[in-house]
Amino acid sequence: MTTYASPAAGHPGQETIHTGRAVFTEAYAVIPHGVMRDIVTSYLPHWLDTRAWIIARPMTGFSETFSQYVVEVAPGGGSQQPEPNPAAEGVIFVVAGAASLSIAGEQHELAPGGYAFLPPACRWTLTNPGSEPLRFHWIRKRYEAVEGIAAPEPFVTNEQYQPIRWMPGTGDTWGTTRFVDPLDLRHDMHVNIVTLERGAVIPFEETHVMEHGLYVLEGKAVYRLNRDWVEVEAGDFMWLRAFCPQACYAGPARFRYLLYKDVNRHARLNL
Repeated sequence: MTTYASPAAGHPGQETIHTGRAVFTEAYAVIPHGVMRDIVTSYLPHWLDTRAWIIARPMTGFSETFSQYVVEVAPGGGSQQPEPNPAAEGVIFVVAGAASLSIAGEQHELAPGGYAFLPPACRWTLTNPGSEPLRFHWIRKRYEAVEGIAAPEPFVTNEQYQPIRWMPGTGDTWGTTRFVDPLDLRHDMHVNIVTLERGAVIPFEETHVMEHGLYVLEGKAVYRLNRDWVEVEAGDFMWLRAFCPQACYAGPARFRYLLYKDVNRHARLNL
């Protein structure tokens, strides 16, 4: 069974030596799991017994298109009014515990690996019906409507039901689990899972218009971010602005990350 990293929580002891890896630059940021502690959590309106690590939000010099939370819900907690912005679309990806998700009155039970897409103006609620804390990623983006193209419908699945689509010529060592057809222009964001098997590489410096959020679910690697090679491991988060060069050497075990990117729309012009 696949296990997924989530924040360390708690606090390090006073005897801990400060050797953190957190960095914030003009092109990328790294938020390592060791700094995702109790003191940096946030509480959200209309969420009961819930806290969140907000690891990306739109702001000058950082994320421009999305926000990303790691949400922890205590048993019996949740929300009947989760999304305050009717223009926002969302993706939920469960990493621990159980979620009871209602979409337009239809009930869904999500286990680890569970994935839900929530279009703008979607009516949904979420609670933790279990006896253990529920943890999930919640990625939010303002939907960019296009005249003549309908907004996408909600759906629920689990990554275990989706195949890894391996890159050609890699011997099934570098691939992507896609939850949305890349040619479906109703969608203006993709949230996928990228897998690199032991020792696999992204063998060139990808430099492209998509902004990225990468949360490491499993394993470790050395990741190229702009001019730097940075060591990352399970539980770390990386933000990459548009056109930030990236490449990767996977470590001694399977390396996987949850990947956000904005897609399928013209570049906005400031006129």
